[in-house]
Amino acid sequence: MYEKLQSKLYHLKENKIFELFVVLVIIISALEIGAKTFDLSENALSFTGILDILITLFFLFEISVRFIADDDKRNFFKNGWNIFDTLVVAISLIPINDSEMALLARLVRVFRVLRMVSVVPELRVLINSLLKALPQLGYVVLLMFIIFYIYAAIGSFIFKDINPKLWGDIAISMLTLFRIMTFEDWTDIQYETMEVYPYSWIFYLTFIFFTAFAFLNMVIGIVVNVMEEEHAAQRNVNEPSMSELQNEIRELKSLIQKLDKNNLNTL
Repeated sequence: MYEKLQSKLYHLKENKIFELFVVLVIIISALEIGAKTFDLSENALSFTGILDILITLFFLFEISVRFIADDDKRNFFKNGWNIFDTLVVAISLIPINDSEMALLARLVRVFRVLRMVSVVPELRVLINSLLKALPQLGYVVLLMFIIFYIYAAIGSFIFKDINPKLWGDIAISMLTLFRIMTFEDWTDIQYETMEVYPYSWIFYLTFIFFTAFAFLNMVIGIVVNVMEEEHAAQRNVNEPSMSELQNEIRELKSLIQKLDKNNLNTL
């Protein structure tokens, strides 16, 4: 009885229509959360309240289906996405009205939109790639901080008297450099210092080259490289390897040879 139920739930979980319906419910949940930020009438509030209950019950059903259909239940919660989905669903069951945890429950309902990542495999690959790229990106960020610190110190020493609001100390200078890196009216800052130091454009152009161009391309290169490795690993999981195919071919050849020998012996 349980095995039949598990088999049916497994087929339901793998059904593409069911997956699309889960995505649709997540989108509706996101729209419902956004609608609550507006001033709604009493009828609309009651409707969104009923809709929120139905969405929570569906998510509870969906996570139950995934748990029952899983053959290896001991390792079900070793998957980070399963833990995230379960926590979101569990905290969503907390009643919002007249509760000390109302704010927490509302915030967790906002994170239900992130369940889209756990449902769509392509999004999971993107997030996993970003997480795996973090150690390599850490060194790039450290090097970028060093460049920021050097240029902020130089800018504070040279341009402090020109505009203390932008170059008053090293902390303010780093915020100014971040504004320059994002190209937010950076030419106004440059022309202001060029009136006193005509060659100060070298300071800005070299900084932009190091940060906006060189480091940004390094970050993109690292992320793209990790994403390619993740896609390759995913293909290896979904497709049999070349060595496995060769072994199967050898086994088929040996089996055919044995059958041929048996046929010859019978003749």
